[in-house]
Amino acid sequence: MFVSAILKGWQSYSPGLAQQRLPWVQSKYPPTLKGLNLPRPLHTLVAMPQSLANILVHTIFSTKDRHPYLRDKPLREELHRYLGGILTNIACPPIIVGGAEDHVHLLNGLSRTCEPAAMVKELKRGSSLWLKTKAPEMKDFAWQSGYGIFSIGFSQIEMTRKYIERQEEHHRTVSFQDELREFLRRYEVQFDERYVWD
Repeated sequence: MFVSAILKGWQSYSPGLAQQRLPWVQSKYPPTLKGLNLPRPLHTLVAMPQSLANILVHTIFSTKDRHPYLRDKPLREELHRYLGGILTNIACPPIIVGGAEDHVHLLNGLSRTCEPAAMVKELKRGSSLWLKTKAPEMKDFAWQSGYGIFSIGFSQIEMTRKYIERQEEHHRTVSFQDELREFLRRYEVQFDERYVWD
């Protein structure tokens, strides 16, 4: 028996698998001579195509000129939730969003249909517009032009989550620039200091 009880009440035997119509089965008639009766159709299973992915990324970017726009902790936490909402809306599920007074870290899945640059562009665009409405001193808010984005393995999720959770503590002794330099070295990304901080 090739397939047994595909659906309740269905029983099939190969090769005449589909006696009844199934969406994933196509009938094909072999070539025949004109005027002859068509033979019983041959049934073949047709693969249902799927594109599956589980891509995890850790994204880092700072405020323009690393200005401490995000020093107000309640505002910063609200921003992190807002960024998580943007990720959800573009089908890039957030795992954690965190950061310090001058930059953010995002750990999330990357949708198979979303390019990394498009994701970051939407994060920056949406959050900039939102932040400018939060207080008069935020009217000039801007993010840096660039960003860093790094792939991580499934086994690194918990370690990366803890790293992002401890950002405030971490940046009591390490600057954003030193942190990003370390990431770039670890991932063997060549960079030019003249352009990294724009």
